[in-house]
Amino acid sequence: MKRLSGWRIGVLLLAVLFSTGAVALDVGDKAPDFNLPGSDGKHYQLADFRGQQVVVLAWFPKALTYGCTLECQSLAYHGDELREYDVSYFMASVDPLRKNIDFAQQVGADFPLLSDESKAVARAYEVLQATGVARRYTFYIGTDGRILAIDRHVNPETSAQDMIAKLAALNVAKK
Repeated sequence: MKRLSGWRIGVLLLAVLFSTGAVALDVGDKAPDFNLPGSDGKHYQLADFRGQQVVVLAWFPKALTYGCTLECQSLAYHGDELREYDVSYFMASVDPLRKNIDFAQQVGADFPLLSDESKAVARAYEVLQATGVARRYTFYIGTDGRILAIDRHVNPETSAQDMIAKLAALNVAKK
């Protein structure tokens, strides 16, 4: 039996890592359902919003880090403008709930931070990185449960303004 050299093993590992066989989520796809605890003590399930409101699910890598703090503060600071739309919005991570509760309190988040400790929902949304944290992606989900838009290039400092612009571009109704 032939032994594999170090570089061949590396190539095989990379092939396994990057060939999941899954097709990436895209606009028009049904959004994976979720049922996650929030920093406000409530549980949130996507199915509960179906037929009711657009949902914005903003994944972030890690609570209490610089970029995530900027993003969370941006959403908190512009919360009044976001709430003008008929939308429910959340930030979500794979951090433990206790950490997200502390994070929400420290930055004054006036919206729920969802915790996906099992990482199952992050996997379903295809945001889980090999490092074990979520990619900073934002999903806009219509009242029919289908993905309206995906922002894969989120700027933490302007995330709220970018969300507001995207909601307007998607013609999401105002309250």
